[in-house]
Amino acid sequence: MASERKKDIIEAATKSFTLFGYKATTMDQVAKLANVGKGTIYTFFKNKDELFEDICVTLIGEMKKAAEAVIDPSQSFHENVHRALFEMLTFRTKHQLAIKLFQEEKEMGTPAASEALKRMEDAIVAYIAAQAEEAMKRKEIEQTDPEIAAFVMLKLYVTLVVDWERRGRALSKEEIAKLFELFVFKGLSR
Repeated sequence: MASERKKDIIEAATKSFTLFGYKATTMDQVAKLANVGKGTIYTFFKNKDELFEDICVTLIGEMKKAAEAVIDPSQSFHENVHRALFEMLTFRTKHQLAIKLFQEEKEMGTPAASEALKRMEDAIVAYIAAQAEEAMKRKEIEQTDPEIAAFVMLKLYVTLVVDWERRGRALSKEEIAKLFELFVFKGLSR
């Protein structure tokens, strides 16, 4: 019964954060949406920050699972990084709470939204860095700082997926893969 109530509270809070953003969500709204008394929420969570933290941890976990689902051990590091980044960015751009957090950060600069987005980015960088370390052990890629390599890969990927689309033309998954291969793994020089 208690775990069912906690689940209801988390679902209601996720809905509230998604609809109204972090700043405008109140514990009263969550209680109303969950059909519980406000005091019931406090039996599970100290405050709104702790409730939001729980939801963000779950969101990041789901994003990692989405990436892991597309990793194919028989494929190269290059192919798997492309697949994982594409999946994680797709997840971030289709998950309604993530979209609301991007919007709230851009429009209001809410620190909690900024921190949640940074944690998502950090999770992606850590995931790709771990993949890069494994590829280095297999001598599939050059030795380098895996965290910096992962950060650069993520930023390039975001640029190709999001920023380029703002210029008027979206790139296909295949075009992104070719450009990513060229810029990250081959380089422009001959």
